[in-house]
Amino acid sequence: MPKNSPIYLSPTFKKKEGSIESQIFRLTSRVVKLTYHFKKHGKDYSSQRGLWKILGQRKRLLAYLFKTNLTTYQDLTSELRIRRLKKN
Repeated sequence: MPKNSPIYLSPTFKKKEGSIESQIFRLTSRVVKLTYHFKKHGKDYSSQRGLWKILGQRKRLLAYLFKTNLTTYQDLTSELRIRRLKKN
């Protein structure tokens, strides 16, 4: 987890380390690490399954955050530069 990231520097991150925002941040950092790993090891299918599970967990957390606190959801997706949820 980079120390100079915007969510790590925010005062709420240190207070609420188990919060939805920090969980999404940690999952996003794992996704970034795994995508870098796949550039070298494209046929690592067991790690691909782990990536899919991480993405599913992050999607569920983002959906929950969207329902409960829309402004935090919008701020977090813009800070982490991740796509927003599709509207059904």
